[in-house]
Amino acid sequence: MITLSEKARTMPASPMRKLVPYAEEAKKRGVKVYHLNIGQPDIETPREALDAIAAMREPIIYYTHSAGKESYRRGLAEYYNGLGIPPITYEDVLVTTGGSEAIVFAFMACLDPGDEVLIPEPFYANYNGFAVEAGVKVVTVGSTIDNDFALPPIPEMERALTDRTRAILICNPNNPTGYLYSEEEIRELGRMAARHDMFLIVDEVYREFCYDGASHFSALNLVEQADNVVMIDSISKRYSMCGARLGAIVTRNRDIIDAALRLGQARLCPPFVAQVAAEAALRTPQSYFDRVKEEYTARRNLLVSELNKIDGVRCPMPRGAFYAIAELPVDNAEEFARWMLEKFSFEGATVMLAPASGFYATGASGAKQVRIAYVLNKEDLTKAVKCLEMGLKEYNRR
Repeated sequence: MITLSEKARTMPASPMRKLVPYAEEAKKRGVKVYHLNIGQPDIETPREALDAIAAMREPIIYYTHSAGKESYRRGLAEYYNGLGIPPITYEDVLVTTGGSEAIVFAFMACLDPGDEVLIPEPFYANYNGFAVEAGVKVVTVGSTIDNDFALPPIPEMERALTDRTRAILICNPNNPTGYLYSEEEIRELGRMAARHDMFLIVDEVYREFCYDGASHFSALNLVEQADNVVMIDSISKRYSMCGARLGAIVTRNRDIIDAALRLGQARLCPPFVAQVAAEAALRTPQSYFDRVKEEYTARRNLLVSELNKIDGVRCPMPRGAFYAIAELPVDNAEEFARWMLEKFSFEGATVMLAPASGFYATGASGAKQVRIAYVLNKEDLTKAVKCLEMGLKEYNRR
């Protein structure tokens, strides 16, 4: 009997998308589905990017350099330098096909098959898939809802290290928790990485989304650990350009850039049209980001306030990104989320959630939790939370 590869068999399904067939069936029944399961912003893409695509007059959509267009890489370096980060040059930047490819390239450049990457959990579920692709083992150390998912104590993280641990990976601000790591937490991680000869890979795709006057501290500030630090970036969330599929690896470690370039040569180049749009998006005025942050702040405040009014629900206040983890008064949040799509509607609508168990590596750790993306407008968000409240009441009366 012919069988697929072990990699194909062990590739995990996305917890954000695994319930899609149930949502599709609900829609066929005429039920409106409020999608709180996936981080697809409804914010408009900057006009600068859309106009650049419309104005394209190139007679050929050609291959660019495997590292990305030099003009775009120079523009990205200028953008990073404008954040107050110690100088970055365009040679420190390699453009990738989405932030996803950037993480896979980082894994493949920094770790051998069988090596381990240490990640605080809960974590962005697709890191599991990227690790499978690269042959890397994910090892976790837990953060908890009780302290808003803060970084676990460094001694606890160090106890999780083995002779195969080669990297630490965090997302800052965090997907799925919305936790914003402080400057001191990032510096502690940098010192830990240097102390144990490991790489510190930091996914910073949500850096523009920090709230309550907080500011983002980039791992690129860790110049003393420059050889250890790999920063992952993407245009998906910053400019609401998820479908453009364009990201970047940024590091002062030229050996990593060289290795990633050779990996990039195997896929030829990142998307040409996306680079045209992204280069133009670098001219997006600050007023755009101010409006977006104001909107997400209002949505966050509304969501967390309304969730915590529901009997038995607990939801910490996220300080970044546009996600929140909520603990529900159910034994199994995945079964509840499926039931909401299969069996329930309120005023002709239901809610699609992302079960948080898929963001944990350790079994039942997130069994009662869901990740909620507050990417709907405030009116729809209010209706979605009401629908969730009514669903919980009916589910627990069964």
